[in-house]
Amino acid sequence: MASLFTTKKTKKTSAVSASKKIPTHEYLWTAKTENGKIQKGEMEAVSETAVKVGLRRRGLSPVSVKKKSQGIFGFAGRGGIKEAYIVVMVRQLATMINAGVPAVQCFEMLALSTENQAMKKMLKGILRHLNTGETIAQGMAHYPKYFDRLFISLIKAGEQGGILDTILLRLADYRERSLRLQKKMRSAMFYPAAIITVMIVVVSVLMIFVIPVFAKLFSSFGASLPLLTQMVINISDWMKSHWYIVVGAPIAAVWLFIATYKKNLSFRTQVDKVSLKLPVLGPILLKGAIARFTRTLATMQSAGVPIVEALETLSRISNNVIIEQSVLRARQDVISGGRMTNVLKEDGVFPVMATQMLGIGEETGAIEVMASKIADFYEGEVEESVNRMSTLMEPIIMVILGLIVGTLVVAMYMPIFKMGAVVTHGG
Repeated sequence: MASLFTTKKTKKTSAVSASKKIPTHEYLWTAKTENGKIQKGEMEAVSETAVKVGLRRRGLSPVSVKKKSQGIFGFAGRGGIKEAYIVVMVRQLATMINAGVPAVQCFEMLALSTENQAMKKMLKGILRHLNTGETIAQGMAHYPKYFDRLFISLIKAGEQGGILDTILLRLADYRERSLRLQKKMRSAMFYPAAIITVMIVVVSVLMIFVIPVFAKLFSSFGASLPLLTQMVINISDWMKSHWYIVVGAPIAAVWLFIATYKKNLSFRTQVDKVSLKLPVLGPILLKGAIARFTRTLATMQSAGVPIVEALETLSRISNNVIIEQSVLRARQDVISGGRMTNVLKEDGVFPVMATQMLGIGEETGAIEVMASKIADFYEGEVEESVNRMSTLMEPIIMVILGLIVGTLVVAMYMPIFKMGAVVTHGG
């Protein structure tokens, strides 16, 4: 009985050990052949010792073995993977799946055909998971940096429904549109920030380096200075003596704002509420959020994802607490037997046109069609608004910058004009 018990315990322990996945790493090795020639290569193994054992089995004498360095985002290479590369990969995968190529061979060909080292690393990683019996969705789930929950859930739905190639094409279209919208939104945020930053730098350089030269010149005259000139010189002296505050305060303020925004929900809620009400930028942010919401909703509905599950995912991609809370309340109403648009109308965050069209989609069972049309409309609105904002802001910023620089120039030349007037009057 004792031996039988021991045998069962040993088998159970072995099974548990086998079920645990031992992490592996990429190693770069250098070795000598029997003829003394040097060979180099890569090997995936659990340790340096395992690499050396593998090389000796090949008849090679190890010279050096070192772990391959990892680049940013956890991938080897000089950088991460651009969104455009992911879109191309998804389209290629859809074509091969549609042609009946097995998943393992698909990823083998994709890994061989790509030249981006980070992409190759990821594809090989997915391939390893496929070889252990995982599905494509499970393999991609190991790389959340590039495949979010929405992507994984749609891939899983495609695999279960036997329409993986169709889902992949829709995902490629979705990510292309999302990427285009994201670039427009970044442009809307970046352009004014860049102009204001340049304006601050120009004024700071004038105040710290140029104005002191004039101040030194005026001090040699020994005469009283005009009020505007004296004020500018006083500000310049303070900025020069407290340059560390001038440089450090904006950086510290931005860092503190970002850290507080990430950690404090009430602060983030207030910021998101104010951001939607900003004069020019607010409508662009709202339109972008609606376009992203409806485009994702249309994609998930086309894949057959239940509306309750879709709304849970949609609440996480809004990047705005106010919209997220509204969507979550709509989800609770749907769970209780109500309609999504009832809460969206009551909250008043979404425009009337968007809620009316979504309401028609709910009544007619054509949410996918209506959501897609709303997304098309608001994506066009975002593009037009960003172009209009860029056109309007450029002359406004130039006028503001001109007024500031002009004021500094006038302040510095007023004493010279005053001296000229005195000399002329005296003559």
